[in-house]
Amino acid sequence: MNNSIIVVVLASAVTYGTPLVFASLGELLTERSGVLNLGVEGMMLGGAVMGFWAVQHAPGLGPLALALAVVVAALAGGTLALIHSFLVVTLRANQIVSGLALTIFAAGLSSYLGGQLNLADVPARHQFNSFLPGGLRHASIVGPILFDQTALVYLSWVLVGVTMVYLSRTRFGLNVRAVGESPAAADAMGINVARYRYAHTIAGGALAGIGGATFSLAITPQWVDGLTGGAGWIAIALVIFAFWRPGLCLLGAYFFGAFSGLPFTLQSRGVTIAPELFQALPYLMTILVLVLVSSAGARRHLGAPSALGTPHVREER
Repeated sequence: MNNSIIVVVLASAVTYGTPLVFASLGELLTERSGVLNLGVEGMMLGGAVMGFWAVQHAPGLGPLALALAVVVAALAGGTLALIHSFLVVTLRANQIVSGLALTIFAAGLSSYLGGQLNLADVPARHQFNSFLPGGLRHASIVGPILFDQTALVYLSWVLVGVTMVYLSRTRFGLNVRAVGESPAAADAMGINVARYRYAHTIAGGALAGIGGATFSLAITPQWVDGLTGGAGWIAIALVIFAFWRPGLCLLGAYFFGAFSGLPFTLQSRGVTIAPELFQALPYLMTILVLVLVSSAGARRHLGAPSALGTPHVREER
């Protein structure tokens, strides 16, 4: 039963969707503050390379080394997001241009660091594995899907719940939503718009960095150029697909994760289809989803924050 194709696909959906959960949550927080970040792919690459470097050099036992590597990955993504914040919040640069430039820069930088630090073709000293008791992991149907997962999967679930509560039940969360909807009104209420945009853009970059490290520390524990394979672009589209809601980000990430893991599942069962078609599936589904959710009704009822992508110029009082 646990080897049925449905169970395997669902389990792989959770595995391959986890990087998208982190990255899309980060982008959601950023966009809720009114900042558009197209540099998610670059931040994921930065987190992937620095997380892998950290786990190769971190002292201590495996769990400690992995925890330190995740922190380093978050710092790497957050640092890149800080650059984006300075450009678009303080200097009021074009957010699209800044995000694209940052992705190009981070892709080149990650490739350079991977070469200079001799990370390519080196096996990871430690990697995330499932850790729950075998009785749970081997339970019928739900075992492989829910319990045969890594700590990063469970961390992503916690973060989804925390983000939901934060945005809907806390004063800071309501403030950031106000900043994303009407920064001028939020400013008039005494909310520091720049501070909220900086904080949530940096937090979003840190989550994207952890998403990148999920690749290099869990899914494919190694470093190769372009390891994330465009997952950052899917994460940006996923936020739109999820209507800027954390719970839907989780479901959407697993939806796209299923298409990412499907090629390996079918190949293991002797189904031979052109690998290029398999590689294109997640992006094809991204395009289809964006078309479906771009209707006038969808935009009207479940649209983006009103001030998304709009710089805030503080009026003198």
